[in-house]
Amino acid sequence: MPATASGGARAEEAASALSLSSSAPFCMGTRPEELAARLVAGGPGGVGGPGGGCGEGGEGEHERVLALREIKNQIIGNRTKKLLYLRLGAVPAVVAALAEPGASPAALVQAAAAAGSFACGVDDGARAVLAAGAVGHLTRLLAHPDDKVVDACARALRMIYQSKQAPMFDVNNEKNMDFLLSLLDSENENVTELAANIISYSCNSNTEQLALCGAGVPQKLVSLFGGSMNLRDACLESMTAIIRNNWEVASRFASMDHGKAFRSIVALIHDRSPRTRLLACLCLIALGHASPCHFLDRQIKTKLILVLLELIEEPGHVGDEAPLALTTLIKDSVELQKQAFSTNAVAKLSNHLLANTLQTRRAVTILLALAELCSKQEESRSQLLSGQVSTLILDALKHDCADIRVAACSCLKNISRSSKVLSAGRLSCDTVIAPLVQLLYDSSTSVQIAALGAICNIAVNLTPRKSVLLHSGVVSQLVHLSKSMDPTLRLKSVLALRNIMFLMNPKDKDLILKELTVSTLSSLICDSEHSVQEQTLALVQNLLDGYVDSVNYVTGEDGMVINAISRQLNSASATGVCIQGMLVLANMAAGNELNKEAVMDVTVPHRADRIKPSFVVNFLQSKDKQLRVATLWCILNLIYPNSDSSSTRVARLQNAGVISQVKNMINDPCLDCKLRVRMVLEHCLDNATAGFM
Repeated sequence: MPATASGGARAEEAASALSLSSSAPFCMGTRPEELAARLVAGGPGGVGGPGGGCGEGGEGEHERVLALREIKNQIIGNRTKKLLYLRLGAVPAVVAALAEPGASPAALVQAAAAAGSFACGVDDGARAVLAAGAVGHLTRLLAHPDDKVVDACARALRMIYQSKQAPMFDVNNEKNMDFLLSLLDSENENVTELAANIISYSCNSNTEQLALCGAGVPQKLVSLFGGSMNLRDACLESMTAIIRNNWEVASRFASMDHGKAFRSIVALIHDRSPRTRLLACLCLIALGHASPCHFLDRQIKTKLILVLLELIEEPGHVGDEAPLALTTLIKDSVELQKQAFSTNAVAKLSNHLLANTLQTRRAVTILLALAELCSKQEESRSQLLSGQVSTLILDALKHDCADIRVAACSCLKNISRSSKVLSAGRLSCDTVIAPLVQLLYDSSTSVQIAALGAICNIAVNLTPRKSVLLHSGVVSQLVHLSKSMDPTLRLKSVLALRNIMFLMNPKDKDLILKELTVSTLSSLICDSEHSVQEQTLALVQNLLDGYVDSVNYVTGEDGMVINAISRQLNSASATGVCIQGMLVLANMAAGNELNKEAVMDVTVPHRADRIKPSFVVNFLQSKDKQLRVATLWCILNLIYPNSDSSSTRVARLQNAGVISQVKNMINDPCLDCKLRVRMVLEHCLDNATAGFM
């Protein structure tokens, strides 16, 4: 989050407008075209032309100050005016005033304020200010003897560093670090707040976090907590940036001054300022995620949940972001989700959502918080669905705002982890599926992906009533999305198809394959993304499961699917792809002789009266125990039951070096592998003693 909201930045800009008396003589036009032309034409030396001196008392300098002030006043909070002045080329002239050695303090104050305003909230403005070299001039002027100039330049730089266009500040550079430390040591709060803003913006890597920690920056930031509210908030944001996802830095901070620094942040969650309380919560959440061992106090965690639930009632940015902070706090934690439930979080969030309808930002963050609360707790799901908010979630699926539609899908995704909620009530499968399927046609890719996530979960928990999904028209759109250029859409659509195929009756499997086609299936097995390949092979497993004739889809049509599987296994793709591929072959090998021979042609194919080295040996040597187990299952199914054909397959496997490798695995560290190894060797021995070898 930006250290200062745009509204705050504009208030500071407006305040600086009072640095010139409103009674000052005004003798120039105020039309943007005229002001920009005067400023551009004047250049170094002022606006006044011949006879206009450039000193503080010169008429030309005075007119330039008036022009700069008028431009600044017009653009504050006015995006349209900013864009107009950008087209008129005013920014280079404004920045030129900062570069002029003889510029008066009044001109520098107005130029700095204008430059900062141009950079605030408008990317093109920020780019223009940066291109004109404003950062270098503003930074140099931080050493100006006039405090008003220093304040104005610090404020302008803070606005620039709120923009994503701002340059990164390399704290690994020794000179830069020394400069940053000098800013933190300044007695001017605008300057120290600027330093904190730079840290928040530029601290993005572990090396930068460690460098700042090693330079003693956390101690300096904590020492500034006693300053103004704006400075304290900026320091909290900086601390969060330094700690985030860095165990070493978080551990050092937690033990700093025997825990005094940590306790100072805990105290700030009770501050009078709602924004300070939110930022203190975010800092503690970052600390807890980076170093859980230093964040074991259950009482503090409960306090965080309660404070964040209170902050949801606050207006504006704080109330909008508090549910998101709660989501981050409880994410993937059963313990914290239980604590949140015990504090009545579901009811409080639901009531707020109902009381304020679907206000864009707040509705998004509340829905996401409810989604997280329902991700692992059946009690939360039941409580959520017992109220009227379930109807609101359905309404949210049709909201004009894409972010709300995404959040509603996320909520449904986690609610549908329970089969109970799909059997009755307002969110039964009959009421949910149709709007979700409609979202698969949404113009927003994010919405499509979120809807696919919900459909994936519903498909798993809807096993007795899969016909509802089939009759919804979802399969044809999933097949269409599986051909998308977006890899995430392809992956999620294949996942949904895989889950729909799970435990489906043979007739319905045929219907899906008719839509999907063998050609598309083989293409997805050879997709450019390993994750898509892996899930497509899992889809083939679900196709084969419990449906004997489905193997014809794998071996038929000139063996398109089995050949695609063979190519992936021979190219030694990602481990997950190899595991799924071997499980498919293991399922096929459990069938009749024709199926077993088809698998043998993949695992140990004949080539000109010799046997090609098999990838199976490499898989048996893999460090991944799941791959070893899957490969052993395939071998076991190939040689069972005992028969003449089985003895022939054993001989081919021996000649390929497969059985020798199996013998080397008799003491495999994985117990499951060890059991399968013994079973394979026993069946080899049975074939030999029965006279088949």
